[in-house]
Amino acid sequence: MSSPCDPQYAPAGDVGAALMMIDSRLKAIYDGRTETDPEQQQLIDQFTASLGPRGVHDLLDGACTLIFMFMKWLQMAYEEHGKDVIEYVVPNLVATMRMMPRSVRPEAIPTMAGLLVAAGTGLSPSLWRKQYGDWTKDEMNPLEVTAFLLAEHINRLTDDRDFATRLITKAMSSADQD
Repeated sequence: MSSPCDPQYAPAGDVGAALMMIDSRLKAIYDGRTETDPEQQQLIDQFTASLGPRGVHDLLDGACTLIFMFMKWLQMAYEEHGKDVIEYVVPNLVATMRMMPRSVRPEAIPTMAGLLVAAGTGLSPSLWRKQYGDWTKDEMNPLEVTAFLLAEHINRLTDDRDFATRLITKAMSSADQD
């Protein structure tokens, strides 16, 4: 029996824009910049402001698609070693988010954990979230942080700072060819 949250019913959104934002944050951290560069933040703010309501929804759906794809890859990687992705990834990411109170408000953490569990059980994070209403402004940073932490987790596992970005880029390229 198919779920209404099955990924086949979910819009992919603007995966490219979401990946660009995550990759930009990864590069900043890897370059040793722990604070967001004000100029870079201004560019990101201008970019998101230029999107308009439809574009913002596409960006949110794109971030959820990234979360789903990252969790799918992690699920395969952990299952290869007889481990459960939810057991190993979700508590780690929740603990990390709890240490980031300026970026992730405590009340957003359960929603982000839910997105991870939804993706880890094969459900679309965006359709799962949609059941509970529209995204809130307070969930924007936590959503970006969630996708960022998953990408960084993948990069650490593979000992390759660009692996997560390449993973998505290759998947997008092969989807375009099909």
